[in-house]
Order: sequence, then C-alpha cells, then structure tokens
Amino acid sequence: MKNFSFAVKEIIPIMFEYIFVGIAFGMLLNDAGYNAVWAFICGFFIYAGSMQIVMISLMTSGVPLYMIAVMTFFINARHIFYGLGFVNKFRKMGWKYPYMVLTMTDETYSIRCNIKYPEEVDEQKVDFYIALLPHLLWTVSCVIGAMLGGILHFDMTGIEFSATAFFVTVCVNQWTQFGSRIPAVAGLISAVLFYIILGADNFLLPALSVSLVVLIIMKDKVMLQMGGMQDVR
Repeated sequence: MKNFSFAVKEIIPIMFEYIFVGIAFGMLLNDAGYNAVWAFICGFFIYAGSMQIVMISLMTSGVPLYMIAVMTFFINARHIFYGLGFVNKFRKMGWKYPYMVLTMTDETYSIRCNIKYPEEVDEQKVDFYIALLPHLLWTVSCVIGAMLGGILHFDMTGIEFSATAFFVTVCVNQWTQFGSRIPAVAGLISAVLFYIILGADNFLLPALSVSLVVLIIMKDKVMLQMGGMQDVR
C-alpha cells in the first residue's frame, strides 16, 4: 500500500493534464463518428497523448493509415531516446519490462528523472505504478470523453486547440527540465528547414526523420549534458 500511495502522490501533478486532454480526445473522436469502444482501443493501445487528437483530423481528412502510423512512430520516437537511460533498470523488472518501455511518456519520464525513493518503498513496484496509473487514467478519460460527446451536443469548434496547447506545454516543460538543448534545437532547425523546402503539407516526416538521426548520432553528447541521467542506467 505504501508503494501505491507514494506513486499516486508522484503522479498528481500530471493527473489533471491526462484527464482534460483525454476527455477532449474522446469528445472529438465521438464527434468524428467513433464511439466509446474506439476511444478505449485508442487510449489503451495507441496511448499517444496529443498525437491522438491530431490523428482524428488526419483520419477524417483522408490521410492513409500507414502515413498516420509512420507519423505517430516518429513523433513518439523521442520516447526511445528517453528510455535509453532506464533500459537496464527496466530489464530487472522481468515480464514488466516491455510494458515499462511502451508506456514511457514525457510526463512519466520527467517524474522518474526527479523522483527520490524513500527507504520504505519498493522501487520497482513504485516505477510500475507510475507507468500503470497514468495509462489507465488516460484510457478512462478517453472513454469518458467519448461518452460525454454522445450525451452533450454542442459546437466542438476550437476544442482541437487542446492539442496545440498540450504540445506547447510539453515543449516548455522539456526545455526547462531537460539537461540538453540539442533535441529541441535539432527539431526546430529541421522543422523550419523542411517547411521552407517542402511546404506545410510535406515537411513533417522528413523533419522528424532528420531529428531522430541527429539524436542517434549525438546520443553520447546529449547524455553527457544531461549529467544526472547516467546514474539511473
């Protein structure tokens, strides 16, 4: 019980973000013609935060599913980079290892970077709860949003701005807490460059691809700048 209580206390700062954005996604999904069952499937299996909101407009505008899948992969590929510092730690958790890797988010990553475990708690159990509880909270919020969308009928225009607001919040949070500026600068430069070269409709995938390559090449330098992350590997 101590492990669970401690994990709940740690995730409180991100709970309202998950609830409100998840509900917004569910309502938008319902407005696009998909019911609460689809909200559950998206929330539980895709678990891509604001990318799920972007996904709705892509689906309704006729973008091929393979293109949406590729975009989602590249946008969430930053989690691969985040998880490098926790691989050895998660491996010790046995069967939970794949789940810990797949449920890494910007918010849980930030929590793990700053958490201080009391002596009386089991570190592995706390880590598992920090992965599990936000995942379940997000899934439930998506379902509630879809159900509310079926009950409450009002003009949904503008609610998709929650995706933009979410991205801005994550960006500011990572700029202030992430020890290296290289990922942000690489993303900004590649996005601006390909936007100028390819235009608004075609710049995203090349920009994400170049950013990922830059991060892989400069991984050691980024990890060195992050400093404290070396201690958790």
